[in-house]
Amino acid sequence: MRAEVRAFVVEQLADMNYDVEGLDDDTTLGPSGVDLESLALADLSVRVEDRYGVTFADDESEQLALMTVGEFTTMVAKRVAEATSDPV
Repeated sequence: MRAEVRAFVVEQLADMNYDVEGLDDDTTLGPSGVDLESLALADLSVRVEDRYGVTFADDESEQLALMTVGEFTTMVAKRVAEATSDPV
């Protein structure tokens, strides 16, 4: 699942016109990395929410900006796994 999420995130970053060449799991989403600003982070979050059915709290945006691509994709994959394993 993590590899699928990572591929989706990279695809969305490219679609948002960010340079994904050389992007690796240690690249931060915010400053000195991909350099996503708050609106771009919100856009990426919404795309991930729409695709995987996970949600991010409004107060998580600062935390997301400090995450690396690897940390973000691991978190999303974990939330997807938790959501699909919860009994309804």
